[in-house]
Amino acid sequence: MKKIGVILAGCGNRDGAEIREAVFTLLAIDKLGAEAVIMAPNLNQHHVISHLSGNELQETRNILEESARIARGNIQDITKVRPDSLDALILPGGYGVAKNLCKFAFDGSKATVLPEVKVLVNIIHQQQKPIGAICIAPALIALLFGQEHIRLTIGSDPDTAQEIEKTGAKHVVCAVDQICADQVSKIVTTPAYMYSDAKLHEMYAGIEKCVAQVLAWA
Repeated sequence: MKKIGVILAGCGNRDGAEIREAVFTLLAIDKLGAEAVIMAPNLNQHHVISHLSGNELQETRNILEESARIARGNIQDITKVRPDSLDALILPGGYGVAKNLCKFAFDGSKATVLPEVKVLVNIIHQQQKPIGAICIAPALIALLFGQEHIRLTIGSDPDTAQEIEKTGAKHVVCAVDQICADQVSKIVTTPAYMYSDAKLHEMYAGIEKCVAQVLAWA
């Protein structure tokens, strides 16, 4: 059974992993006959946002602890995961990717990537294993591999696409239920909630296609 690493960025779309995207990713991995290896950094979030009011809260939360809510406790510290044990990697979206796993939300194309994440993603890419990225997560992939002129998508948002292309990556406009598959780099992306009005079944269709392509390359 193929083992697919899934990197989570917390719990909740405003400051962590987008819960629906994360669950749909895990569902598709299970449905298509693979095993998910869920992981997250053992560090504090950039900040905490109320998902009811939208206001920043004066408290601290740990990315690994919060991600464990989605994983039902079956999760590992990303630094403890051996790249050789994985056949592929997938990153669901949520603003936590752009705030916690990298700083794209603040610094755009000049952003840094969290070292713990950078090391694992780089090794998986160097080993020519496929990587899937959902919603805003392709921005993190562009920060790492944009100089390779990879093709990817975050949907159709022109400002985000323009910032991504500053890394050297090529942005491709894509519908919510479709994917952008770069066969040379073995990177596959899908927009999901980059379309804020996306219907659940359309978003799941895109995520399942993304997972299926990752598995086909693994």
